[in-house]
Amino acid sequence: MIEATVESIRVSMVTQNRVVILREVNGTRSLPIWIGSYEAEAIALELQGVAPTRPLPYDLMCTMIGELGADMDRVIISDLSHKVYYATIVLVVGTSTIEIDARPSDALALAIRTDARILIEDAVMESAGITVLDENEVEQTESETLLTSDPQTPMPDIGDLGLFRDFINSLEADDHNRDFEL
Repeated sequence: MIEATVESIRVSMVTQNRVVILREVNGTRSLPIWIGSYEAEAIALELQGVAPTRPLPYDLMCTMIGELGADMDRVIISDLSHKVYYATIVLVVGTSTIEIDARPSDALALAIRTDARILIEDAVMESAGITVLDENEVEQTESETLLTSDPQTPMPDIGDLGLFRDFINSLEADDHNRDFEL
């Protein structure tokens, strides 16, 4: 498995679609995953250290996990099937481990709130990972389309690498890749 961090959330100024970019810790590859606007905002708020006036559902879930005596150990981007990503949340309760199926966007929103490790299955990174060579060049390892974490999230049709490169280059993020306008 490949350890990763949330590098940034990118927003297409044309379509308003959001992409979370996971970057491998000990390497150069990234994994772009389309996510919904609500999930993007929840992740961005936490990355920016902005506390909402009332708890978001992810904050509530973190409180519930803690109150039940569990610790969030890690999230795993575990599978990719029919252009949909799947994730697993791994909780530890005493000596027991509990695995919970989740959408990657929800798992990531919880992971950044609990400092849980983010892992990507090797096969997923091999299938959909990209290597950003410089700010104007993108190389894709195998797949030539971005994939979605939620079948309900519309995914633009970008069938060739040129369109993919143009889309990535059109995304907006600030210099620190952590302060986002959503």
